[in-house]
Amino acid sequence: MSVLHAIGRRGAALFAFAQRLLRRGGAALVGARRSRAALLESEKRLQAVFDQAAVGVALVDMRTGCFERVNQKYCDILGYTRDELQGRSVRDISEASDYQLNLDLRDELQRGRRASFQMEKRQLRKDGSMVWVDLTVAPVLQEGGVPRYNVGVIQDITERRRMQDTLRRSEEQLRSILDHLPVGILLSGPDGQAIFHNRHFVDITGYTWRDLVGAGAWWTRAFPDPDVRAQALSRWHAACSQAHAGQIARAEYDVCRADGGICSVALSGIALGHNEILIFEDLSRYKAAEEQINYLAYYDPLTGLANWRLLRDRLDTALSRSVLRKQCGAVLMLDLDRFKLLNEVRGHDCGDQLLRQVAQRLRGQVRTEDVLARHGGDAFVLVLDADRPTPTQAAAHAGELGERVLAALRAPFLLDGESYRTTASIGAAVFQGRAESPDELLRQVDVALYQAKASGRDVLCFYDARAQALVSERAALESDLRVALEQGQLEPYYQAQVCDGRIIGAEILVRWHHPRQGLVPPAAFIPLAEETGLIQPLGEAMLRAACQQLAAWATDPRLAGLTLSVNISPLQFYQDDFVARVLDALADTGADPSLLELELTEGLLLQDVEDTIAKMVRLKARGLRFSLDDFGTGYSSLAYLKRLPLDQLKIDQSFVRDVLRDPNDAAIVRTLVALGSTFGLRVIAEGVETEAQKAFLLAQGCRHWQGYLFSRPVPLGRFTALVRANPASGQGV
Repeated sequence: MSVLHAIGRRGAALFAFAQRLLRRGGAALVGARRSRAALLESEKRLQAVFDQAAVGVALVDMRTGCFERVNQKYCDILGYTRDELQGRSVRDISEASDYQLNLDLRDELQRGRRASFQMEKRQLRKDGSMVWVDLTVAPVLQEGGVPRYNVGVIQDITERRRMQDTLRRSEEQLRSILDHLPVGILLSGPDGQAIFHNRHFVDITGYTWRDLVGAGAWWTRAFPDPDVRAQALSRWHAACSQAHAGQIARAEYDVCRADGGICSVALSGIALGHNEILIFEDLSRYKAAEEQINYLAYYDPLTGLANWRLLRDRLDTALSRSVLRKQCGAVLMLDLDRFKLLNEVRGHDCGDQLLRQVAQRLRGQVRTEDVLARHGGDAFVLVLDADRPTPTQAAAHAGELGERVLAALRAPFLLDGESYRTTASIGAAVFQGRAESPDELLRQVDVALYQAKASGRDVLCFYDARAQALVSERAALESDLRVALEQGQLEPYYQAQVCDGRIIGAEILVRWHHPRQGLVPPAAFIPLAEETGLIQPLGEAMLRAACQQLAAWATDPRLAGLTLSVNISPLQFYQDDFVARVLDALADTGADPSLLELELTEGLLLQDVEDTIAKMVRLKARGLRFSLDDFGTGYSSLAYLKRLPLDQLKIDQSFVRDVLRDPNDAAIVRTLVALGSTFGLRVIAEGVETEAQKAFLLAQGCRHWQGYLFSRPVPLGRFTALVRANPASGQGV
């Protein structure tokens, strides 16, 4: 290689010298103002340079691509005489697949886009053989015109290319050998830069060259958590420092794959000076075998559900969470009715089919955080996570799930191609903290299960009679709510919304006048309506009531400017035809859309934001207004907030209540008011009950209020009287 370098340096110097001389000679060829004698002298010097050069030099007409002059070395390389080459085209001696690139580069040279170019190409010798040359080309500059000639210098690099091909074949053979090794190989440099990896490394980790660019890229990819990465590197460096004869000891690591999964590898290596060879062994098969052993120890092989051993462990964990969270959960035990008879009449194979299908249906009813286990035989246990604040709510949740399970199991099963129907009985018990042990809870649900079977089967019974009464009471309330919707027992109330002391509108709120219980508070039936899906017809009823009232007020000059805001639940908003329902209500009543304000909760921003925005934009185009209710209590992103076509932000009453006592609440209110101003939105505070609260809000720039200071939610008659009693009210925003 030192000889090639020397030739290269000499060739470069000769090339520069020849270029200067050819520039003068070329200029003479196009009619430079020189004497004939000077021209001949110049050509002699040029010819001397040509003949003495250790590299091939040629002068080429840029217009025709033909040789004007060549030196002896050029002729020797190609096997032609000067006379044979002069006048011949560069195309004639070029290998066809290389010539187009040569031509493209020459065109750029002629247009002045390049000062010179260099390429490796194949040229054809006179005897038909091929020679590889290193070609450098530059234009012969001349005064006042476009270059007509270029000078090219070539060096024979055939031997070098042959050596490169030999090395490449050797490298390919070595790579093939490494690719067929049953372990992953990664060669890294002193800075941790990946130099080489084999195919099995990609199979194990999923990382390719594109993933391993940069110093230490492998460690960053394999251990994305900085703390975990620091520990892994510490272990590896310790192993490297203790390497014996360059051998780095084997150790297990859990690495992050390119697809985000975690795989276990045994990592060893070889230290090669400043480089390291990392050797990867895939432990997934061994781990899979271990997992299979653990699976058989903790899971039922027939149904794939948790077995008795795992159930006890998970139930104990649920009780511990109940203590930490101060929340309540529940346990349900299910037993198939007349299962023993099925086994006796149709055989155990049919019984096993039924158990597997029952397990599948149960999976469709429980949440991922709950526990579903086979207790043995035809008994199944469900442990509902402790996430309910009171025993009553935990019992209600357990009751709802139990009823869904009973309904799911009433549908026919297919056993050996024949339809089979069965029912189940369920016992349930509520837990709070560690008042009972796992064994005691299982005993309680077993007793409740016996009560369910004694009650006629296909039912759910609670061990706690009080909980059973509460569940029954809740079921009755749900039934009554359905009747209330049908019979019009739900009445809209109106709470005034005030700006600078004048009533500008109201929020429409629902109240339930129960025929036996009297006025049922919203907190008692709104959550029930949301859980049962009744919130959709309830919400539509309030929406239509608001539209009807706006249409009625339009005929009264004192009330015509009032706005009405109505709460829209997420379930109601997510209906595919929600926009059509709103527009139908407006069209049917003739209400002015610009006076109707839909209050949305931040929960809408947690699901399908694009659909939410699209629906809002469609309604906004019809003149409706939007308010974001209870703002600041949820998790909405400001990135989404700025995209929503909102008109108003509503500060939640939880911040207003303690705004004068809690500096944090005061800071939140100030921030929310400033945020609304930044986005160009009106800000209204709810729950304003005192003059001091109002004064604080006014000082922050919040001029719109709602709360008991001005009016409680009242029936229509009292609200209109309140508006008429205030001379400045009723004129809108």
